[in-house]
Amino acid sequence: MGRHLTLITRLRLDARLFDPPPPRRPGTKGRPRVSAARQPTLLQRLADPTATQTRWQRVTLTGWYGQAERELVIASGTALWYHPGKQVPIRWVLVRDETGAFEPQAFLCTDQAADLGEVLRLFVRRWSVEVTFAEARRHLGVQTQRQWSDQAIARTTPCLPALVSLVTLWADTLAHRGLVRRRRADWYPKSNATFSDALAAVRKEL
Repeated sequence: MGRHLTLITRLRLDARLFDPPPPRRPGTKGRPRVSAARQPTLLQRLADPTATQTRWQRVTLTGWYGQAERELVIASGTALWYHPGKQVPIRWVLVRDETGAFEPQAFLCTDQAADLGEVLRLFVRRWSVEVTFAEARRHLGVQTQRQWSDQAIARTTPCLPALVSLVTLWADTLAHRGLVRRRRADWYPKSNATFSDALAAVRKEL
């Protein structure tokens, strides 16, 4: 990764993780080492959570997939993710839920000094971004524009996701006046208004 770019993504529980190679001594012959000793896999750390090399801690995160607060048990460490031809220094974060509500998950961050809670909060925020793109495709026609010019498509495409924010702001104002109705079906009850409800309310007012 570049110096000004940090990547946060999921990490396989059986990923190959290694210690970084030791400093190369002057006069050493041969090709330089790309990695040192292999670390236990995250699956092995989960199988033996009492192992001394894995330090677990309890944290309380807000906004964990739509929940106000969630208590999690996490462990973290630094390693060299190694694949033939690629070596990336990472910080891995292993998350488990003692209630068994979800399977253990692992994440990586290319900033080895990153705060653990911030890594998880930033990753969970992707859900809002994905929903925004999905709603923009479903209701506003992103990727289905009928312009023939590439320049016209390049101009209109950024405007449509921006329209999601405008509709949301307008609908919030209308909701305070009781003008946003939740359209429901017998097979699909919902307790909160969705983007389609907000869009219908804004269209009606306009």
